Amino acid sequence: MNIQLRTLVLSSAVAALALPGAADAKRPAKPPAQPPASQFTTKITNPYFPVRPGARWVYRETEFGEPELKVVVTVTNSTKRIANGVLARVVRDTVTTKAGTVLEDTFDWYAQDRKGNVWYLGEDTTEFENGKPVSKEGSFEAGVGGARAGIIMLAKPRIGRRYYQEFDRGDAEDYASVFARGERFEAPLKLFRRTLVTKDVNPLGKNSTEYKFYSRGVGLVGAIGITGGGGREELVSYSRGR
Repeated sequence: MNIQLRTLVLSSAVAALALPGAADAKRPAKPPAQPPASQFTTKITNPYFPVRPGARWVYRETEFGEPELKVVVTVTNSTKRIANGVLARVVRDTVTTKAGTVLEDTFDWYAQDRKGNVWYLGEDTTEFENGKPVSKEGSFEAGVGGARAGIIMLAKPRIGRRYYQEFDRGDAEDYASVFARGERFEAPLKLFRRTLVTKDVNPLGKNSTEYKFYSRGVGLVGAIGITGGGGREELVSYSRGR
């Protein structure tokens, strides 16, 4: 096991996540109140979620009994005016097989408010089979059909804080809590010694739960699935952008 955790591996908190219903125990009461659109910027400088045009992350995604996948996340030069009025930065997230066959292609929309919180404003996602698009399930846009924006990274991620990351009832209800700080995560790229750990929950479908590890100045460096699949995602390479 390459992941080195001081408090997570055998803690009772981790064990509790495997219990039925445990993942929903700390669901936030409601989606966060979004500031006015004028208070957002596409210049995203949050140290745990830096989104600079040209930045690129490559991850290795593995799950027991399944083929290894490659995930490439690229910050584009494009922006999009969201239906709720916010101008967002477009980030492309592409999942392929090791041979390069595209399985999923997603355009995510992010913006940062004046306090430094990074908001997730929706996504346009397409799933593929045999090279052909087969589903747009999971796509949503804040301000359309009751969908609301969520926070993907807090300006001040204090342990115990809970927040919705997205909210489109019945389609996108992911939420997270700040779980730990100062943990180590060994990825193929390098050993990250002091990461921020969030516990992320998707209560729909498989009711999946995972820990995500963020490093200052880099962003997401890895994830460990606990329920609903148990896969792993590890950072292989990173380029900062401009």
